[in-house]
Order: sequence, then C-alpha cells, then structure tokens
Amino acid sequence: MISDDLTCPQDVNWQGYFRLLFSAKTQELISTMKVFCGRANPTTGSVEWLEEDEHYDYHQEIARSSYADMLHDKDRNVKYYQGIRAAVSRVKERGQKALVLDIGTGTGLLSMMAVTAGADFCYAIEVFKPMADAAVKIVEKNGFSDKIKVINKHSTEVTIGPDGDMPCRANILITELFDTELIGEGALPSYEHAHRHLVQLVESRRMWSWNKLFPIHVRTRHGERVIVPPPEMERCPGAPSVYDIQLNQVSPTDFTVLSDVLPMFSVDFSKQVSSSSACHSRQFELLASGRAQVVLSWWDIEMDPEGKIRCTMAPFWAHADPQVLQWRDHWMQCVYFLPQEEPVVQGSALCLVAHHDDYCVWYSLQRTSPEKNGRVHPMRPVCDCQAHLLWNRPRFGEINDQDRTDQYVQALKTVLKPDSVCLCVSDGSLLSMLAYHLGAEQVFTVESSAASHRLMKKIFKANHLEDKIKVIEKRPELLTSADLEGKKVSVLLGEPFFTTSLLPWHNLYFWYVRTAVDQYLGPGAVVMPQAASLHAVVVEFRDLWRIRSPCGDCEGFDVHIMDDMIKRALDFRESKEAEPHPLWEYPCHSLSEPQQILTFDFRQPVPLQPVRAEGSIKLRRPGRSHGAVLWMEYHLTPDSTVSTGLLKPAEDKGDCCWNPHCKQAVYFFSTTLGPRAPSGGPQAVSYVVEFHPDTGDVTMDFTLSNTRDDGH
Repeated sequence: MISDDLTCPQDVNWQGYFRLLFSAKTQELISTMKVFCGRANPTTGSVEWLEEDEHYDYHQEIARSSYADMLHDKDRNVKYYQGIRAAVSRVKERGQKALVLDIGTGTGLLSMMAVTAGADFCYAIEVFKPMADAAVKIVEKNGFSDKIKVINKHSTEVTIGPDGDMPCRANILITELFDTELIGEGALPSYEHAHRHLVQLVESRRMWSWNKLFPIHVRTRHGERVIVPPPEMERCPGAPSVYDIQLNQVSPTDFTVLSDVLPMFSVDFSKQVSSSSACHSRQFELLASGRAQVVLSWWDIEMDPEGKIRCTMAPFWAHADPQVLQWRDHWMQCVYFLPQEEPVVQGSALCLVAHHDDYCVWYSLQRTSPEKNGRVHPMRPVCDCQAHLLWNRPRFGEINDQDRTDQYVQALKTVLKPDSVCLCVSDGSLLSMLAYHLGAEQVFTVESSAASHRLMKKIFKANHLEDKIKVIEKRPELLTSADLEGKKVSVLLGEPFFTTSLLPWHNLYFWYVRTAVDQYLGPGAVVMPQAASLHAVVVEFRDLWRIRSPCGDCEGFDVHIMDDMIKRALDFRESKEAEPHPLWEYPCHSLSEPQQILTFDFRQPVPLQPVRAEGSIKLRRPGRSHGAVLWMEYHLTPDSTVSTGLLKPAEDKGDCCWNPHCKQAVYFFSTTLGPRAPSGGPQAVSYVVEFHPDTGDVTMDFTLSNTRDDGH
C-alpha cells in the first residue's frame, strides 16, 4: 500500500509478526544463555521441557518467515516500485519534500526504492529487532544510510518532534501489512487505500465438503446403512475463519460458476477509516441454476489514484493475462462458505452481502439488499455444533471422502467377528460407527477432549447409536479396565488421526497408545492398521522452492544479508528438519521412484531401541532436486493400504498426485534452491533416517551425491 495523503503516523496500528512457535519461557540459565521451552509431544502424547538457545524463537520465526517468498514476487516488487515512483513524483510536483514512512520495513527494500525514486528521507519502522538490525545493515550495504533511518519500535510508539524519532510528519506512507484476507492482520482500522475485493459465487461439492458433514454410506451384509449428520451440524452457520488456498490448483471442473466476478467492496487507504463493523452488498444476476454454497475471493491493489498500477491476486480463470500469472505464497485466494447452501435459478436476481469487522469477513445471500429489507446481520457467525472448532477444512474433506470410507469398510469386514470387542482410538473419528454397523458386538471409542466427546455424542444420537457405542472421555493412555467394563479388546482400531499432528509421523501416537493399552488386549487381538511405513521421493517443485531460495539482488538492491540471516536461522536446526505442506496446492514432479524408508509394526509395542535406515535414492529423471517429500502409509490389512502422500504412481513426466486431505513433509536441499542452480549433476540422494522411541522424533539427513548406486 502506498499513500501520499498522510495524516498522522500515530494513527497507524501495526499488529506485528506472528510467532510460529508457542514456547513457555520459564527459566533463563544466565551462565549458558539457555531457556526451557515446554511442548506437548504430538507423537508420544507427553508434555516435555526442552533446553533451547535463548534465541531459538527468533531463529524459528526467521526460518519459517515469508521474506524469501516476498522478495521473489517479481510482480509485487515491480508494482510497488512503480507506485512509489508515482507517489514521490506527485509530492514533488506539489513543491514539497518527499518524506516517507515505511511501516513493517522488513529488509528495507521499499524504503530503498523510495530513496532511489527521489524521496528526501525515509523512516523505516520495524518492531522485530533481528529484522531491524538486518535492515540497518542492508541499508548501509546499499549506500542509503544517510537517507533512511531504521526505527526499532512498534509504529504506535513512534514519537514526533525535535527530540523524537521523527522531526516531523511524513507525507508518504508505504506499507504491506495485509494478508490473504486483507484485514487478517488488523489492517482495516489503520489506513485505507485502493484495494478492491473481488468475489465469485460458485457451487462446488468438493469445496462444500470442507464445511459440512455429508451422509456417509456403509454397505453391510444386512444392506446399506447411512451415517447422517446431527441437526445442529446441519443448521450451524460454521466458523467465519477464512480458508486461504492456492485456488489456481482447484480445477474449474470442481465448481460451477453462478455469478460473474463481482467487485464486492473497495478499501481506500488514502482516507481515514472507521474501525466499526460494516456490510457491503452487490446485486447480480445468476448465470446458472444450482446450489449457492461458496464465495471465492481475492483482491487487487491499486498503487496509484488513477488505478493504472495494479497488482492482482486473481486466479488464472479470472486473470486478464493468465500467461503472466505471478506465483506467490504470502498472498493467496480465499474460500468462504455461506451459512447455508441455497437453491438458485438462472436469470434471477440476488444480493450478495459482505460483512466485516476489524479482523474477519463473512458473506450472506439475500433476495434484496440489506438497505431495503433491514437484514444486515452485523454479528459474525458462531459455530454452535463444535465440529468447525474441532475439525479443520481438510479433515472435513477426509471424513466426507466416500472412497476412503469404503476402503476402511472393506478392511474392517476382514477383521471383525460377531463377538468382536472394538476399541477405537482416533480424534473425532467415525470408525466406531463403521465397526458397529459391520457387526461388532461391543464398541468403545476414546475422545480425549470434552468438546470432541460432546460432538461424537451428538453424532451418535442423530444415528440412534447413543446406547450402542460407549464414549470414554480421557486420554487413551490413561484407560482402565473399568472403562472397558472389564472386557478384553479383540480389535484395536485407528485411522490413525490426531488433531495435534503436524508432520505425517506424528500420528505414530497410535503406536504409543497401542503400547499403553497392551494389557487390555485379548489373546490374538487384531490391531488395525497392523503396520505403517515411511516413504520418500525426490522432487522438483514448480514454485514452492522459492520460499527457501536465496534472492541475492532484488530489483537492483543487494539483499544478500537477508539471505545469510535466513541461512543462519535454518542452520540453527530447521535445515535438518522437514516441514509440513499440503502438496496438492504445490505442483511438483518426481525425479525418483518412491522408496520405503522405515516400517513400524503396530502388532508389537513400541521398541526400546531406535529404528534406523540408511540408503540412497537413485534419480531417474532430469531436473533440479529441490527436496525430498516424505509421507506415511498405513497398512490396514495385508491387502489394504491407505496413503497420506502419493495416491498413484507418477506419470511419465513424473507429475505427482497427492492426498488432498493431508499435509506431506518436505525436506529442502539447501544447495539446489538457488534460482540459477544447475538442473544436471547428482544422480542419487543418500539418506540417514532414524526413529527415536524415547521422544517419538524422526531425524533425517539427505545428501546429494554423484554415485550411480541403484538405491537398493
């Protein structure tokens, strides 16, 4: 955002950067400069305290930041540069000095652009001290220290006057404090400029499955049973939280367009803004008949008053020139869900209403405008069914995946007997209902949270199973014989799925639970899944590599200092760790065949000794080896496997099809992430991967090599 009509810098409220790791700093060890960080171990289920370097959270924030992605956003950089030049020129034409206030300066890039464009002086505000220190060095490296002052403060703390941080007010404001939703960082109350919210109303069974529980069909020997959602879930308006995704990866065949692209509302950042809630309506004519369910949204930034310099977030089907579409991950598109789906008829007129407060946007569909019917609905929707608070959008999609359900049904049919006593261990899972419908004599299910317990009771009641399935509200490792009514478990079931899991192997918590309940398993008890395996494949990403790639020079400015800062943060630990990404949103093609790395036998308790694997993966296709992708496969039975990663063998060109309901783990190879890295070179990737039973951690190291070993 660029504005040359500033009122007062104190009016700007910067919300700061989000911490990517929540740690409890409870005790500083002055002599060794260490801190204790508390965390709930997602794999073992235990709470543990780890000794970390006192700058651990700084390193985490920098390593996982979007700085690199933003610096690689050529379209954003060019448009900001053009807008800054235009703003400086307008101020100069008025015979004034161009004094710039740059809030959230980061690397100082926009301030350096402003000085190069002719600004007389820039005040660059940066609240995050490591970033402010880097900005000082970058500004000095590029020779702008005499024209740019970096102020390490929150923008609301900046003082004005002879002894203040700024001797006088600025007349140009430059900032970029918006996220995918624009107001998700509290930007609206701060300043208004030229942002246009653009929306499109669609019908999409796939996207609607991310918001509502569909009827689930279970084929049994007695005929078909249907699991239905409870009435509270049907009526629930859902949660107003935006679902931001790479909309370009959603196929147009997955939705039906019901409206033209509508300019929903504009935000003028050059004027003072009210922080009160508001609504905006747009009347339109329906392009097709169907069920109105989803609002797709994105925004454009206009960098000048004339609207000639525009940066758009539009997906490819709504882009003026799809051939020059800019990939970016720091700004994406939004998916919003209407409170209820509504049948609509082609040619009829409706009114789409956008409501917003400081931090949230939500939509409703009305027959006439709110001004005429008085139905403004200023209050944001609140989930009253619990499901939208417990299940994220991918989890809704996973539960609604009928093919996946059928696979579990077929596997259950092979292990269940009329006298089976089943214990189900997964968060918010419907496996217990499948087991009951397939003939198990008794079914227990464990829900560790009160909210999840209430949700499952509602679902059981809606299906008249409240007296058939016993819900145990406690952590599964704390189960007692009394909880199981003194019975021995003959079938232990898990998807497995746990809400605390971030990386694929975190669901190995199921293995630790299986170990904890070993004493309650009867002779010959079946565990399903019976085993799991960790798999890996080496890939070249189309774009995702940019988030970890050094930039070097950005629009003619040397930002190597930022590259080095990120590298040091990654070398602190993250360069040896994988990170979760939903790869259906990030196209890549495989350079190797998928390879099984480790196996975990759930039929046996967790071993006392580490499980280690060493080997190499042969590269069979040319390309840049950006990283290894890892995922888990669960072997329900000897003949049935569920993959959380690749769903089918790669095509001839190596294009990968990933499970859309799960995040995969990506281990980036730092040496190949540069934009000029050669595409040839290594023929193999050697690896060392180890599972540590005492902590539940999976450590790994991958090394590119020129060996021609077959990888067996």
